Amino acid sequence: MDITNPIRLAVIVASNREGRFGPVVADWFAGRTAERDDFTTRVVDLADVDLPTALSHSPGPAVRAELAKVSPVLAEADAFVVITPEYNHSFPAALKSLIDWHFTEWQAKPVGFVSYGGISGGLRAVEQLRQVFAEMHAVTVRDTVSFHLAHGQFDEDGAPKDPTGPDTAAKTMLDQLGWWARALKDAKSTRPYAG
Repeated sequence: MDITNPIRLAVIVASNREGRFGPVVADWFAGRTAERDDFTTRVVDLADVDLPTALSHSPGPAVRAELAKVSPVLAEADAFVVITPEYNHSFPAALKSLIDWHFTEWQAKPVGFVSYGGISGGLRAVEQLRQVFAEMHAVTVRDTVSFHLAHGQFDEDGAPKDPTGPDTAAKTMLDQLGWWARALKDAKSTRPYAG
C-alpha cells in the first residue's frame, strides 16, 4: 500500500432517478475508501449532470457546461468505481451518456463496480458494463460488490445490517483496483498507451 502517492479514484453514482437508492450505497462505499490511505476519492453524481444521449462533435454551450462538471474529474482519475443499479436488466441511460461523451479519459485505467438491485443485485448491469468499458480500452477488475434486494440490506441509518460480506468484498475490489491502477500508471509513464 503506497500512501505517499495515493490513487485518484473517481466514484460514479450512476442513477439519476427521483427517489433513487444510489446515495445510500455511495455513502457506505465512500466510508470504505475514507478508511484507506492509498486512495483519494472524488464523487461524480449523475443526478448533478445532464448530458444528452445524442453525441455531437461540436457540442453547444449547455453541453460544454455539463461536460465541464465531469470531464476534468474523469481525466485526472487513475481509477474508477461505478455504483450502479440495474434498470430493465441493464444499466442507467445517464451512465451510458457519460461513458459515450468521453473516450481518452477511460483509456488504460481500471474500473470497479458496486451494484445493487433486486434478486440479481445489479450483476446483469455490471456484465454489460464490462463489454462497454472494454470498448473504451479500460480494464475492469474481476471482483465486485453487489447488494441483492438492496433496500432490505441497509438499516435506517444507511449502514449495511450485516457489514461483514460487503466490507470484505469492498476491500478485495479496492485492493485489485489499486494494483491495476498502479500497474497501468507505471506502464504509461514508461510508454504511452497505444490506443
